[in-house]
Amino acid sequence: MKKYLIYIGLVSAGLLLGWLFFAHQSSQKTSSDHPEITTANQLWTCSMHSQIVQYESGDCPICGMNLTPVKTNTESLNTNEIKLSENAVALADIQTTVVEVNKIPKENTLALSGKIAENETTNTIQVSYFSGRIEQLNINFTGEKVQRGQVLATIYSPELYTAQQELITSARLKKSQPTLYKAVKNKLKLWKLSENQIKEIEANGKVLKNLPIYATVSGIVLEKLVTQGDYVVQGQALLKIANLNTV
Repeated sequence: MKKYLIYIGLVSAGLLLGWLFFAHQSSQKTSSDHPEITTANQLWTCSMHSQIVQYESGDCPICGMNLTPVKTNTESLNTNEIKLSENAVALADIQTTVVEVNKIPKENTLALSGKIAENETTNTIQVSYFSGRIEQLNINFTGEKVQRGQVLATIYSPELYTAQQELITSARLKKSQPTLYKAVKNKLKLWKLSENQIKEIEANGKVLKNLPIYATVSGIVLEKLVTQGDYVVQGQALLKIANLNTV
């Protein structure tokens, strides 16, 4: 009886030792498969492929480069955030700079192709204020620069020729018929004759055969809409002028 008890005790002791041994091996395997992530763990990554993160050194499975250690802390355990060591930054040739408003270096500017267009809100169409034939056109080409008050063209107008004769006649009668004189004078002003031109016609008693068209703005001629010798009507466009101070 005593002998059987000894055998039972030995078997029980063997089973207990076996259970303890295999439980310890299983615990080590589990720990190896799922290492505890703490600040003491060393992470390794590829300087060219930062998405590669391992818990041991070795080669990058993508490019074969040696993995470099990553500085680890509680924040770097986030898989979306990788902090590289100084050596890793140097190998990856990573460069950073502080960008400030209005302080971007000229060498970092981006050159692009494009087209400069005029500001259409500043464009002016120069028109004729009376009908007639263009005797002289002083604008020779598009792109020519003009100044306000410059003579753009001279026009012979039968209507204005007759109106000037009426002015000379009414000027002699302005004391007896001031209303008629004022009406003829206002008609010439509507055709954009200046006060000085009207006074010159009155003083000389001579009709101006060809009357000038003056530029109302300064700018660059974008388009010639008429040529010398053309017959134009009142309000017809002669030139398209642009102010290129803003584009």
